Amino acid sequence: MTPGDPPYLAAQRADLLRFAQAARTPQGFGRLDELGVVDPAHPVELWVTCRMTHVFALGLLAGEPPAPGGPDAAALRDLAEHGVASLLGPMRDARHGGWFAAVGPQGPVDDTKQAYGHAFVVLAAASAVVAGIPRAEELLAEALAVQGARFWDDGAGLVVEEWDRAWTRLDGYRGVNANMHTVEAYLAAGDVTGESTWHRRAGRIAGTVAGWARGNHWRIPEHFDADWTPMLEHHRDRPADPFRPYGATVGHGLEWARLLVAVDATLPEPPPDLVDAAVHLADRAVADGWAADGADGFVYTTDWSGRPVVRARMHWVLAEAVSTADVLHRATGERRWADAAARWWAYADRYLVDHEHGSWHHELDASNEPSDGTWSGKPDVYHAYQAALLPELPVTPSFATALARR
Repeated sequence: MTPGDPPYLAAQRADLLRFAQAARTPQGFGRLDELGVVDPAHPVELWVTCRMTHVFALGLLAGEPPAPGGPDAAALRDLAEHGVASLLGPMRDARHGGWFAAVGPQGPVDDTKQAYGHAFVVLAAASAVVAGIPRAEELLAEALAVQGARFWDDGAGLVVEEWDRAWTRLDGYRGVNANMHTVEAYLAAGDVTGESTWHRRAGRIAGTVAGWARGNHWRIPEHFDADWTPMLEHHRDRPADPFRPYGATVGHGLEWARLLVAVDATLPEPPPDLVDAAVHLADRAVADGWAADGADGFVYTTDWSGRPVVRARMHWVLAEAVSTADVLHRATGERRWADAAARWWAYADRYLVDHEHGSWHHELDASNEPSDGTWSGKPDVYHAYQAALLPELPVTPSFATALARR
């Protein structure tokens, strides 16, 4: 099989589901280590549980033959049902509403209410609704109500970042990462519910971020204060932070490019020039990030002039790169994007795909050897599974709805 061709992608999807099934815990889904065993050093985190629930729902909808030892349709349904039950059970704050960031056997270990994780609750619930999972509609309705009441800032047209457990103190930090995943979630919610509000809100976020990038040489400012003033030097002392790194995050330029195309294709009247912005974002990310230090692979971050800061290669960046290349090839018709996707799939197969144990190495060092400077183990399969699925689907609607219509 040639990396990136349909049989290869189908085999990838099946093996990723095989690897992911071991993540089940009583509270939800846990982070997996390199061998596919739940890592006891981490609690059960909201974002992991939601991403796994979303992927198992997609696997069920895809209806493909399982890999040897992988979950069949009944097992995938059971896993998706477990995810929804966890989100309506131990991960949900029954007293104050919303969802805990992380839980353990005795209850919450991080009781903050984070926009990043809550975006994934919407995404998981939307996919589960399409897959016909019991109580998924209840979960989606509650998740969207929390979005409207707690996270959506209508004046800014963006979502705020983090509350305390009782929703009494709003953190002063504002972030683009959470807004990016909120765009993905709102697109899915609009597709599933038919409520155009969610699509329009996704469009407002996308238009704002595209404008910020356009004014900053197509390197997206990631961190803001409470007034949405950019903090370009934020975390200079913690450049490899997994969620809030210093500087420009190469993978987010690529991921936003894909989402801008989706927003443009979804809205009847999208913000202007989103496809053009997507091309500029992707071109900047590739110019800054690919083989920036002489070795193949995308560096994690750069400074504001495009010089590499963290040279580790993250699996999710490559996954978003192949997805964006596929989408831009379809949106622009330019052959260079198809050629880039083929080149990057070959790189993924050589360096990132773990052909012995399964899934993808989540981080490589600058020499393309497995590393754990920022990420240990193989926490989840969300980015890799979506990258292996997107070439089989239209650009819009979102994954679950597209699978159901197929």
